Amino acid sequence: MTEARFDTRHYPVEIRYTRDKKQLEIDWDDGRTMIYPAEFLRVESPSAEVQGHGPGQHVIVPGRMHVGIMEIVPVGNYAVRLKFDDLHDTGIYSWQYLREIGENHDRIWAEYLAKLEEKGLSRDPKAKRA
Repeated sequence: MTEARFDTRHYPVEIRYTRDKKQLEIDWDDGRTMIYPAEFLRVESPSAEVQGHGPGQHVIVPGRMHVGIMEIVPVGNYAVRLKFDDLHDTGIYSWQYLREIGENHDRIWAEYLAKLEEKGLSRDPKAKRA
């Protein structure tokens, strides 16, 4: 197949969700395994609700420290839709997007934590906001 497959260079060989750890594990076709905490996937959802409708509109989503994944739904042969236990389910996680955020997890997570702090928000849904 050609570039019409969303410019995907790598494909999952296996996807597992560990409920007690609340993390998704993906084994990729190049032998790499990446771990995605459910909270990370939720706050970085590719949905318009989180990403906005244009550049610079990314929304910081606080209070998702305990979020889990209830369902993983295949979308064609290029993505999955995740249904979280906070009932968010509008993002379609393409293989390309999952690979990108997996490779850049540390940077993306550090930026998220810094933005939470800057806005006086918390990962903990029970925390009082400043």
